[in-house]
Amino acid sequence: MRTPLDFAVHPDEADDAGVRRAVCRLLGIDPGRLTHVDVHSRSIDARGRGVRVRYRVEAVIDEALEGPQLDVAPHLPDLGGEPRAIIVGAGPCGMFAAWALALRGIRAVMLDRGADVRGRRPHLARLNREGVLDPDSNYCFGEGGAGTYSDGKLYTRATKRGPVRTVLDLLVDCGAPPSIRIDARPHIGTNRLPRVVAALRERLVAAGVIVRYETRVDDLLLDGRRVLGVRLADGERVRAPATILATGHSARDIYRMLVGHRVHVQAKPFALGVRIEHPQPIIDRIQYGECAGHPNLGAAPYALKRTTNGIGVWSFCMCPGGFIVAAATEDGAVVVNGMSPSKRNSRYANSGMVVGVGPQTFGDDPLAGVRYQASVEQAAFRAGGGRFRAPAQRIDDYLAGRVSTTLPECSYRPGLNAVDLADVLPPRIDQPLRDALQSFERRNMRGYITREAVMVGVESRSSAPIRVVRERETLQSTSHEGLFPGGEGAGYAGGIVSAALDGLRLADAVARRLGVSDDPKKIEKRVDPRRSDL
Repeated sequence: MRTPLDFAVHPDEADDAGVRRAVCRLLGIDPGRLTHVDVHSRSIDARGRGVRVRYRVEAVIDEALEGPQLDVAPHLPDLGGEPRAIIVGAGPCGMFAAWALALRGIRAVMLDRGADVRGRRPHLARLNREGVLDPDSNYCFGEGGAGTYSDGKLYTRATKRGPVRTVLDLLVDCGAPPSIRIDARPHIGTNRLPRVVAALRERLVAAGVIVRYETRVDDLLLDGRRVLGVRLADGERVRAPATILATGHSARDIYRMLVGHRVHVQAKPFALGVRIEHPQPIIDRIQYGECAGHPNLGAAPYALKRTTNGIGVWSFCMCPGGFIVAAATEDGAVVVNGMSPSKRNSRYANSGMVVGVGPQTFGDDPLAGVRYQASVEQAAFRAGGGRFRAPAQRIDDYLAGRVSTTLPECSYRPGLNAVDLADVLPPRIDQPLRDALQSFERRNMRGYITREAVMVGVESRSSAPIRVVRERETLQSTSHEGLFPGGEGAGYAGGIVSAALDGLRLADAVARRLGVSDDPKKIEKRVDPRRSDL
């Protein structure tokens, strides 16, 4: 007999044995009758007076133990012949597009300007230790994209955009922890995700997908308004009937190239602000009260949002037990982002705190948002004093309008320089941010404004400032045949999972263009979910 259950337990019972006891208690059965428990979802509920961990499970009673299902992602066919698709960018959109194309028997060549995951590490180390940036291989560019070395959070609201479970199952099959299937806010961790990305790439290469790193695309090959392929920085020309553009949200040279070819590109809203770091125990106490530090809860996250006079301010990419990292892609500009290791066990909690801006602020020109974004990043570099040191201010000093005489310890490796952030942030960002912080303190998180919290500028790459316009049905560019823009860089995703889902959709669209028919629902069914057994 199988019985679905929804229930909540105290953190003390939020482990395998505690969940089994709770199930037996709810069903009024002897523990010997409970064969196993399939956990479908798990989340922490810190609302109200007491912290609880909520579960959705299926209890299996009086049945023989069959063991967990160990079905794996489908075996890719052996691919041969000339590539029929070019994929520009080896982030989640590009990699999942390559996988879904291979599943249909379509060989692709995937090109990325950055290094593979192993090759990116010395570039990141040199940026952090010496303040020296490689503009082609950094936290944003390289194998796996911006998410690889900046957290690996898999939380998404894009559940209607495609088979989220297919994405999670493939990641698990490549080495991600099975818990990502059931956690409300799944997270791989920046220490684990590179191995997962490398495993996926090895699977693609074994099937015959061509993968080339440190290969920058500089231009499109065109016949009028038809895209024939791409030209590389060294002059090499790569041709194929379809070109998927999955460059991520920071490839400004690609944006300028597209505008130069009159590809349909629009300025779109994005967000800009700072990253705020607290000692993790402060956030734990605010969120979990007397349960702060409980081993079954881990480091506490938070999510904040406020809208005033039509202007939204919200927390972004909150990283409990994490670090602030240098995410610049150009010399003379400071950009910060956040990441957490899989155990989320650093002493710090950090989150972007961003303000929404749109064309009404920076103009309707397709590249106006890019210029606005860059101008604030350059102001942050000047204020930081060079070598990618970041401008910073204690949160209480920021609200009081005074420069901090000292700064707290901070996880940002290139270092900080104390400034008045009001001199760095445009007034359109500064005032809504001040109002929101005071509101969050009063209404949401008493104790958030503390002298121990530091604001670090600037958080500016939460999403792309442009959209490469595409047809709703064919997913091709509305102006150029054979060009399939997608993922975060084209304005159609906002994270690892949504970008991966867009990659699956692009693969389906390319297959249709090439006359290769395969029902995507049929493909989804080939990846059977594994149970999480208790």
